[in-house]
Amino acid sequence: MNAMDTSARLMTFAEFEQLPDEPNKLELIDRELIRMPPAQTNYMRIAMRLYDILKVALQRLHDQGQALDLGELFVETGYHIQDHWLIPDVSISHAGQAEDKYLEGAPALAIEVMSRRNTAEMTQRKVRIYLENGAREVWLLYRRPATVEVCRGKTSVEIQGALTSELLPGVLIDLAEVFGHPEAATR
Repeated sequence: MNAMDTSARLMTFAEFEQLPDEPNKLELIDRELIRMPPAQTNYMRIAMRLYDILKVALQRLHDQGQALDLGELFVETGYHIQDHWLIPDVSISHAGQAEDKYLEGAPALAIEVMSRRNTAEMTQRKVRIYLENGAREVWLLYRRPATVEVCRGKTSVEIQGALTSELLPGVLIDLAEVFGHPEAATR
């Protein structure tokens, strides 16, 4: 099976909304339907560990009156971004982000846990859509080696060991804890 299966037919978001439920994760990128198999357990563990870390950090920052421009933390929640539908593995919405049936526009922070199934082309398309539509940062997590590529505007930087972000002042994220293996801290 292909890593990501795209249909030959282009569709609008209205057509996308009418698709029946299925076990695959579906995204709509540049009007292309993207079918991805369900996330593997190892990748979901990474996403959930990061979610747990961010939940505590975001709550602490909000309690201290900081990062008030950030909204809610989500796992695998879809965002309707113009005529696109993207589902980051973990995300933080903007404070007061527009929503109707769905969250409208890009999240403030979109996080994708990368696997061999993620092609460079598809990843760059998603990063472009997020950033061009209001995301302040996109984090791409790579298991081997344990790194995070942080994309802001037209720049990106690769991080190993510990991650900080201007979105989360004073928060230090130990990548060994996120990736679940001690060697991540020394790479």
